[in-house]
Amino acid sequence: QMQLVESGGGLVQAGGSLRLFCAASGRTFNNYAMGWCRQAPGTEREFVAAISWSGGSTLYTNSVEGRFTISRDSAENTVHLQMSSLKPEDTAVYYCAARRFTQPTMETYRYDYWGQGTQVTVSS
Repeated sequence: QMQLVESGGGLVQAGGSLRLFCAASGRTFNNYAMGWCRQAPGTEREFVAAISWSGGSTLYTNSVEGRFTISRDSAENTVHLQMSSLKPEDTAVYYCAARRFTQPTMETYRYDYWGQGTQVTVSS
């Protein structure tokens, strides 16, 4: 089992920034691609961003491309999501996820482990 714990969520005004953190434990971190997904009330969980085991490959959903940046620190076993130019439609619970393969994917069902989520609220 891999345990994932998110932090860094909160309330921010539109146009502002937030940085989300995900701490991983329990498995060899470098064997996993990592991702962030989000879920707003009444909607399905959607892919946001993902990064390969080495950090050399990243994926983003179109709506966050150019505004969000995913990164990982293998020494600290952490994954980060830097969010800028936030919009009210970015409001959701954000989940960190781990995949037992080295390459990232946009398909949320391919992720094997999930954190409990952290709330991000963007006010207009």
